[in-house]
Amino acid sequence: MKTNYPARPSAGCAGKLSFILTFCPEFRKGLDAASKKSYAGKKANTRKRRDKMEQKKALALHDLSAVGRAGLTQAMSALTAMGHQCIPLPTAVYSSHAGIPGFVTQDLTDWLSGALGQYEALGLRFDAVLSGFLSAPAQVECVRRAAACKQPNGILLVDPVMGDNGKLYKICTPELVDSLRQLCHMADYITPNVTEAAVLLDLPADTTPESMTEAEDWVHRLCERYETRTVLTGLGDETTVFTLCGQDDTVQTVTNPKIGAYYPGTGDLFAAVLTGSLLRGDLLRDAASCAANFVCECIRATAQMDSQPQWGVILEPQLWRLYDEGNFTGNRTVL
Repeated sequence: MKTNYPARPSAGCAGKLSFILTFCPEFRKGLDAASKKSYAGKKANTRKRRDKMEQKKALALHDLSAVGRAGLTQAMSALTAMGHQCIPLPTAVYSSHAGIPGFVTQDLTDWLSGALGQYEALGLRFDAVLSGFLSAPAQVECVRRAAACKQPNGILLVDPVMGDNGKLYKICTPELVDSLRQLCHMADYITPNVTEAAVLLDLPADTTPESMTEAEDWVHRLCERYETRTVLTGLGDETTVFTLCGQDDTVQTVTNPKIGAYYPGTGDLFAAVLTGSLLRGDLLRDAASCAANFVCECIRATAQMDSQPQWGVILEPQLWRLYDEGNFTGNRTVL
């Protein structure tokens, strides 16, 4: 019995290829396999290129809280997951973060100074210096020494940890506040929350912007006063969290849905991811978006688990996201 096949296309490569793919299934299978192999090869090459990139070194000066996921535990986890080497320098050791009753602590100012002396003698150089919780004015001088160990194109990111929710922490003396203000003048980036921004602007700690326009004005004033780039956190309304990024007379906004849960240590995590993203070469707005999105995802996931807020965000199952391509910005692929 004669089979009536459609007439073969008389001309054109596209038409001939369509005919072959339609009536030659074995050829199609071979083409699909070759395509998958090619895609897998390209993906592997992309990861190889990324893995061969020179690893960045970030020196992180922060408190080490053994329980509660705050300070250096956040910074080390995030920066390592992003492929960087995190050199942790604890400014103080806590049995837990200060929000858990009964904690014990040990100031490490003398040890910190000695450690920096060794690094100076060795001539170590760092791509980034991340300054977090400082327990004494003398530690600000340690950050100055650390900043002198930056690479020529290295960055100093200062998270001026002083308080939250309209109140200063008990350890935050007027002398420490003045020292942190001086440190912000040295910084390439600062990441205050609303309470800390108010203090940096010589306003009462419980002052808050009454509108987004006023919040943007705060960012402009911080950038101008401290001659630095500013990322203002802790803003929001009933449904949305806002992160404002100020640079070169421009303020950009990152928005995230408000989860409705509060966990300690999220500011530490934000600053660490922001640092890691900047080390990857992200623009400030993209880096802030990466940090805000990751923190938001950690809060969302933790809120769905049976965990008390005092134990902090459960970030460990989410760390793979920081290494994965795309990196939360939605605008780039990490190579």
